[in-house]
Amino acid sequence: MEETYEVLIVGGGPAGFTAGIYCSRANLKTLLLEGATSVSQITLTDIVENYPGFPEGIGGIELMEKFRLQATNFGLEISTADVKSITKAQIQNFPAWQVVTDKNTYLAFAVIIATGARWRRLNVPGEEAFIGRGVSYCATCDAPLFRNQEVVVVGGGDTAVQEALFLTQFARQVYLVHRRNRLRAAGILKNRALQNPRIKIIWDSVVEEIKGKEGVEEVILRHLPTGALHTLSVSGIFVFIGLDPNTEWVKGLLPLSENGAIVVDREMKTSQTGIFACGDCTDKRLRQVVTACGDGATAAYSAQLYVEKLKGEGYPR
Repeated sequence: MEETYEVLIVGGGPAGFTAGIYCSRANLKTLLLEGATSVSQITLTDIVENYPGFPEGIGGIELMEKFRLQATNFGLEISTADVKSITKAQIQNFPAWQVVTDKNTYLAFAVIIATGARWRRLNVPGEEAFIGRGVSYCATCDAPLFRNQEVVVVGGGDTAVQEALFLTQFARQVYLVHRRNRLRAAGILKNRALQNPRIKIIWDSVVEEIKGKEGVEEVILRHLPTGALHTLSVSGIFVFIGLDPNTEWVKGLLPLSENGAIVVDREMKTSQTGIFACGDCTDKRLRQVVTACGDGATAAYSAQLYVEKLKGEGYPR
């Protein structure tokens, strides 16, 4: 038989676990489904410096472990599965949603989608062929493989600069390639990068091709103002050029923005009654742990009000 919940959360990142904390504290029977084939981006981050309450910073994995412990202490149930579809259903004549995974099928009055996003790819020749053989999207994971070697980091935002700085603990030389003539990263990170002797910034340039035999050996760059090509002899390339929302599985069910993010209102409501969304999978300006947590809390509260009203248990407000 289908297992029944009041709230079902899809996604195990900061937004999902914050929603789980709030729903569980509201005494709602809640299940959180972590992706079996995906991980939260925060777990790939070496250190989080801008999350309040941790003045010395905290590792991404350690922070997620704290989220998980706090949520389970309040009674949140957690399972691992990949969601395949969400369709309309009923629970005792109440409108509900059927969530089908690769393992089980669940029913819930409300669904909160918090599936996050994944690193965007360059989509240049050689990238796909060398993933795991010099092409990486996680410096925390792979930096030790490039000890005393030369590598490229692509991007100009906080993540790219922070990961470039982390790589200097291992690599002999880090080339930071950015398509513009100034970095988007926060001021403190910019200053650290500019002052680090192991980081050389290559401005106004993009990657044209990644070449090698058994692994990455060369990265071909194109200088945008002149079109001139330049070859860097490196052993690895780390790509941090933005995020693509993990929302392919809700196409046709929910409206998506131009970049594939779920459209929500200020209460994290989607176009479908009883479905809410939060965090990096939504159409938002700032994608940070702290904003994901705020989104998760809002989505959980909206779901709580919806379920209580649906069951005739709402408190007059």
